[in-house]
This record gives sequence, C-alpha cells and structure tokens, in this order.
Amino acid sequence: MNDDDLFHLGDKTYRSRLIVGTGKYRDFAETRAALDAAGAEIVTVAVRRVNITDSGKDNLLDHLDLSRITILPNTAGCHTASEAIRTARLAREAGVGSLVKLEVIGDEKTLFPDVPATIEAAQVLIKEGFTVLPYITDDPIAAKRLEDAGCAAVMPLAAPIGSGLGIRNPYNLMIILEHSRVPVIVDAGVGTASDVAQAMELGCDAVLLNTAIAGAREPILMAEAMRLGVEAGRKAFLAGRIARKLYATASSPIDGMIR
Repeated sequence: MNDDDLFHLGDKTYRSRLIVGTGKYRDFAETRAALDAAGAEIVTVAVRRVNITDSGKDNLLDHLDLSRITILPNTAGCHTASEAIRTARLAREAGVGSLVKLEVIGDEKTLFPDVPATIEAAQVLIKEGFTVLPYITDDPIAAKRLEDAGCAAVMPLAAPIGSGLGIRNPYNLMIILEHSRVPVIVDAGVGTASDVAQAMELGCDAVLLNTAIAGAREPILMAEAMRLGVEAGRKAFLAGRIARKLYATASSPIDGMIR
C-alpha cells in the first residue's frame, strides 16, 4: 500500500486497514499466526471473555507483539449502557488504554446493537476521555448522532455478527460515507475476501472482522486473503472505477480504422 495512504484513527496512524478480532481460534498460537498473516495493526479483545487483566493466568496479551499492535478492547457481551461503561473502565484500569470499541447488544438472536444505549454509553465515556468506536446498525441517523457526540469513528455492521452474509445494504453505507467526517469502519457480517474488497471499494476506511477468519477451514490462509482483499479494494477505490453503462463500449478506438 502507498506510504502516503495511511489510516488515521484518533491520535494514531496505521498502514493496515484490517482490524482483526481474537476470539474463536483453537489456541493462542493460531491467534498470533492469523494476526500476522492478516497484517493487522489493531486487534480487538473482548474484555469480558478473554483474560487480559489477571497476570496470574494465561494472558492473551503475552502472545501478541505489542510493539506493533494496538489493543482495542471491546465491550462485547454487554446488554446495558452501564455494563458497557463499567467494562470500558475496567480495561483502562488494567492498563490497556482509553481506546474502546463500544458494543451494547439489544437482541440475543440477531446480536443487533441497542443504538439508544450505545449513544448513552458513548456520551459518558467520551466525557471521561475515552476514544470511542461504536458498533451500530447501518443507520445514517445513528452514525450522525454518534459522530456529533464525539466518537472517533463509526462502525456500522455489514450483516449480523458471525453471519458471513456480507454487505446487505451498501446503499445505507454509501449514505453514511457521504455525510461522515470521521472514519467509517465496517464491523461484523463479512464472510470472505470479496466482502472486504466491496467495503473498501465503497470508500470505507477499514474493516473489522473475526469469525470470517477464525471460522474458516484454513484460518491462516483466510487471514492472508482478507489482507489482500482490503488492499485490492482500497486500490480500486483510489483508482476510481469506470461508470456503469447499459450498452457495450468498444475497448479500442475506431477513429482511423479502415472501413
């Protein structure tokens, strides 16, 4: 990727636009190998599900190259604003930092976010100095309200978490992208590299995923495919695709051809 085309998030800058989760792998060794193959520089960790606070037990952070990786703690598993706020505070007290992926689940079956509770929690955490990245539905109004509240990015879903359905509503994402002044990160629901490429071709700033890699038959190979998908999609976006036309257009000019 072009050295000038960097991803800015909060007060940090990254080369990679692929953010990868750490759940569902067979062991920490596979987690590390997948993150390396993905080229991820930001890694999300569920504070309530993975040990990052008790140094007396096997700790995920001991298996990661923290010299090049930013840990993005998330509030997965929280169902109320107060739970999410408490979990974010716990991560910061554990020394993980003030960057947080804010996730407040509103429905157990779909795992869709509770947007009003997410906005409520975001407002509190931002006042406390957190850099908040909220997981939301692909709702342009919700994205605007969270941006106005001071979130450092917005993270609309592509499809339900872990579904692998890919981008179900590219048109809402396009509206969010048109109006957003902060990074737009597609979060949840992608299944393969073409989904990632599509998100980047739309103009999204980054993609966050977990199950699509960890649940693949060959996670390390899929991690590499996802990295290449992000790179290809970003380059296609920067290059600018041709316009869609109903009828054919000759590939070669016809001026000067012998009739």
